[in-house]
Amino acid sequence: LANIENQKFIALDISGKNYLSWILDVKLHLSAKKLRHTIDEDNAASNEERVTALIFLRHDIDDGLKYEYLTVENPLELWQNLNDRFEHLKAVVLPKALNDWAQLRIQDFKAVSEYNSTLFKIVS
Repeated sequence: LANIENQKFIALDISGKNYLSWILDVKLHLSAKKLRHTIDEDNAASNEERVTALIFLRHDIDDGLKYEYLTVENPLELWQNLNDRFEHLKAVVLPKALNDWAQLRIQDFKAVSEYNSTLFKIVS
């Protein structure tokens, strides 16, 4: 468990380009710290749990986003605000991934490893 805490992930970019991977990382981290419920609707989290989760969320977002959401004092509210701001990316990313998948051809790559890397990026 100590290794989980030492693992760092990329902070949420102000453009939201890494939002989908960021939300997965955050959910996993909060679950490992037994704080996942702090971002769920109608949770009964203690004040200490909320503060700990909020510190974590604010630590792992871009400075511009920190300043924009400076007055937010509840991790659920911050989570919902970020979700409202970036959730549309799912509608953008999926069609692009489907198009990339349809256009993927092994002869376009010099090595199988390059093909595999592109394939895994599309799948993720």
